[in-house]
Amino acid sequence: MSWTTKPSATTKIPTRAEPYCTQAMKDRWTKVLLPRYATKQGALLPILHDIQHEYRQVPYQAMVEIASFLGINPADVLDTVSFYEEFHTEPVGKCVIGICQSIACEVCGHQKLLDHVRVRLGIEPHETTDDGKFTLLALECLGSCDTAPVALFNEKLHENLTIASVDKLIDEAQKGTGGHH
Repeated sequence: MSWTTKPSATTKIPTRAEPYCTQAMKDRWTKVLLPRYATKQGALLPILHDIQHEYRQVPYQAMVEIASFLGINPADVLDTVSFYEEFHTEPVGKCVIGICQSIACEVCGHQKLLDHVRVRLGIEPHETTDDGKFTLLALECLGSCDTAPVALFNEKLHENLTIASVDKLIDEAQKGTGGHH
């Protein structure tokens, strides 16, 4: 195996004419978020969450815009986005299903649930259905070991899951009656 260098200094990121960080967002961040933190960089995570919720991803252009807004290096924003599993640089589905795979959930049958969702939706973990409706994630501990197995459907925790209850949640999300932000 050899190390292959990337032309990072000359790599062009995809951009669009319209900014991702709208003036309304920046005004809200300035008024609501920035006063909560000792430094501007302290607001980075909540700002990334805002962008993720709005666009179902954190595009590279948005990272540059956020860095400019906060007065930090774009590489620091990218480091943060790439460190946390909850942030995505590609669009995720309208319903993100995150099945916990911690030891407690493993003992309580998370694999049956994960396999069922994989087959039902025709995707593997960290993939999105062709119609853009669902993204499947296999996540580390969600902190609800006493109610395992558990999963997140768009950041809402669902406990003591069965195949039937997971199917119901997927059905609701397909109909648009549940599972949305």
